[in-house]
Amino acid sequence: MSVSPRIFHSLEEARLEFGPCALTIGNFDGVHLGHQRLLREVAHLASSKGLKCAALTFHPHPTRVIAPARSPKLVSTIEQRARWMAECGIEHVCVLPFTREVAALDPDQFASQVLVDSLQARVVVVGNNFRFGRGQAGTTDTLRTLGERYGFDARPMGAVLLRNVIVSSSEIRRQLLSGNVVRAARMLGRFYTLEGAIVKGHGIGAKQTVPTLNMDATQEVIPATGVYVTATTDLDRDRFWTSVTNIGYRPTFGGDQLSIETFLLDPLDDPAPERIRVELTHRLREERKFESVEALRAQILRDVYRAQRWHRRFAQAARLAVTPRPPAILKP
Repeated sequence: MSVSPRIFHSLEEARLEFGPCALTIGNFDGVHLGHQRLLREVAHLASSKGLKCAALTFHPHPTRVIAPARSPKLVSTIEQRARWMAECGIEHVCVLPFTREVAALDPDQFASQVLVDSLQARVVVVGNNFRFGRGQAGTTDTLRTLGERYGFDARPMGAVLLRNVIVSSSEIRRQLLSGNVVRAARMLGRFYTLEGAIVKGHGIGAKQTVPTLNMDATQEVIPATGVYVTATTDLDRDRFWTSVTNIGYRPTFGGDQLSIETFLLDPLDDPAPERIRVELTHRLREERKFESVEALRAQILRDVYRAQRWHRRFAQAARLAVTPRPPAILKP
């Protein structure tokens, strides 16, 4: 099990204990397969060179400061990113507050003041589309030149492709917003998850259809409305349930506010969870309006049956994947 990385929230805080380090830089939204490749390369270099293994990221997202109108919604929280970075071997994470003063640093100032003076970077690994400094003037070639000047080794890495498509946070965002959680999961290297506190619902499900857990998700990107096969974890206790989740507006009941309602397929023992994580594994269907509550209830039962079948197949596949193969017979 990975250990949470140490988080530094300013350059002043990082200056004394962050380095010397092998460092990677980025927003790392989602910590997808491309990010994981960078992070594991940094971990390898840090181990081989006797350096601390570190990442520099930014909060808020830089576009929210320099171009708010085109700032993307994020698929992960800072806390999730730090946890996933740790799984790749990252020990230290500097979450640099992105301000107009940081945005005004030119590439030379960013390299000297941030990378060298504050973080003590000895190796810097970035994607080959990396841009930095005022107006994004710095490129990977700029970084190499500055590395020669200030004593760090700059190493750009190519993108990761999945079926000839570059794995990126923006592509994952697009897949989620279209409801393609399977494609998004392949790019993430894990199922997309929503996390949040349980909130009081409208009480309709318990009385007229099926009782559900209603979640206030912390993620900004909510997948397309519809019914999903899910797996639910209690964030405060060691409990797990197979489940089915509806993301939508409850059109049968004239709803106008987005809700995330999860029906547990396994028994729920007291106490009820207060915070949950929901993994979206497969989209069953679009949300739609039904002619009556009875028709909706019948559809929910069909959704539950299909979700149970999906979970059984998934569990069987997982068992087969971990079953050891017999040793090969060597001929004399």
